[in-house]
Amino acid sequence: MVEAYLRQSPLAHLHLGARTTHDEDTANVGVMAMELPYRVMIVLRGSPADTDFIAAVEKVLTFDLPLSPCTSSGNPDRIHALWMGPDEWLIVAPQDGHGELALKLVSALSKIHASIVDVSESRTIVRLSGENARDTLSKGCSIDLHPREFHQGQVVNSLLAQAHVTLHQISDDEDANGTAYDVFVHRSFAEYLWSWLEDSTREYGLLITPE
Repeated sequence: MVEAYLRQSPLAHLHLGARTTHDEDTANVGVMAMELPYRVMIVLRGSPADTDFIAAVEKVLTFDLPLSPCTSSGNPDRIHALWMGPDEWLIVAPQDGHGELALKLVSALSKIHASIVDVSESRTIVRLSGENARDTLSKGCSIDLHPREFHQGQVVNSLLAQAHVTLHQISDDEDANGTAYDVFVHRSFAEYLWSWLEDSTREYGLLITPE
């Protein structure tokens, strides 16, 4: 991982912090967006049939790994795991308090066939929420995001406006701020995707919110 003082968010040059608002009146705003930078992201690979592997990982994470396709587990605002494939997961956590997570996994799995790769610097996360968050994403994503097909806790790898993303729905319509999604995007596409989102939300109204 790069030294902390050298880290820079992929969207830092857009100065989103200067455009955020703490205004709680969102009646005329259809979409709220924020960047969640500097998250710990670890690609974990191992056999779900290996009980020693599963037990060791779950001891470190303190929750069950998601074993069903396109699902997640844990808390989206703390440590959580996204199913990425039959033997692959993306472990995500805030930097504060979890900077040694990769090392803990390496230690726990030292005698077990597994792979742990820290990819924290390769992506950023854009969180979208609000009444029209789903409508916005549907403009550029071919996945059916209707609640009967895609709901809280589900994860999918797809294209959004031709950019590869991992899409994680973190809340349903009943949530206070409406449906919310975390969009994981590689840093080389982050500025392009943010610009696309700003254009796509013009008809709904966009509120940039602080983390």
